[in-house]
Amino acid sequence: MDKGKSIKLELTAARVRKSILGQVFAASSGHPGGSLSCADMLTYLYFHEMEVDPAKPRWEGRDRFVLSKGHCSPALYAVLAERGFFPKDDLKGFRSADSYLEGHPSMKSVPGVDMSTGSLGQGISAAVGMAIAGKLYGEGFRVYAMIGDGESEEGQVWEAFMCAAHYKLDNLCCFLDYNGLQIDGSIKDVVSPEPFAEKYRAFGWNVVEIDGHDFAAIERAALEARACVGRPTAVVAATVKGKGVSYMENQAGWHGAAPNAEQYATALAELDAAIAGLGGANGNGGDVDG
Repeated sequence: MDKGKSIKLELTAARVRKSILGQVFAASSGHPGGSLSCADMLTYLYFHEMEVDPAKPRWEGRDRFVLSKGHCSPALYAVLAERGFFPKDDLKGFRSADSYLEGHPSMKSVPGVDMSTGSLGQGISAAVGMAIAGKLYGEGFRVYAMIGDGESEEGQVWEAFMCAAHYKLDNLCCFLDYNGLQIDGSIKDVVSPEPFAEKYRAFGWNVVEIDGHDFAAIERAALEARACVGRPTAVVAATVKGKGVSYMENQAGWHGAAPNAEQYATALAELDAAIAGLGGANGNGGDVDG
């Protein structure tokens, strides 16, 4: 990946992180930790990898994306707004009663959302169904999903992986946001679903292990998934919960907590500094769509 492309993606991801924090701060609720950890992968998918059209969100030929860990909707909403699916100003209504941007994404109301999710473990099954449909009807679209490591304690996740391998769904690519933490602490201490890569391979998947914050590595994984024939691809992406905000990083307490005004200002200052360091403008500071 050339430097210019990498910097452009990093700048977009930094703006996405500001939007994530703005949503959660405005709502005084939400899930910032896991939203920040998956922001780079979502940025790459929507700004480089996936064939989508914000002007035609239900275009039948589009690639599909399923956020199986639906509680991390702030990340998906931020990316969709940044990509132009709906106005950034709408992000200010996140989780409010009169907004269509609910705590978990709804395909009925949010442009660009391909599947309603929130009940953990079920989204990957929906993605498998989409990929099967694509094969049956000879459609050329690809299906992408993102699951959480804590979510992978759900048995349905493994049933979906078994099904995808059985049907040789090489049009399916699943990203694992492997940040090691869930709401109750370390996944190792709750109900460890590890080792992931070994289990995925045993289920018959093509597996790529990457740093989930390295855009060159994300690109390599996406290209390998496209090149793989006869098997679905699982991208085991090592990430940092709360990535980009120093006091949130690797802290399970930020799984589902909103920052106060002082903490929010500190986070914005850090992200603005990162943007400036990349040669970008700081945008509009504290606004939710920064």
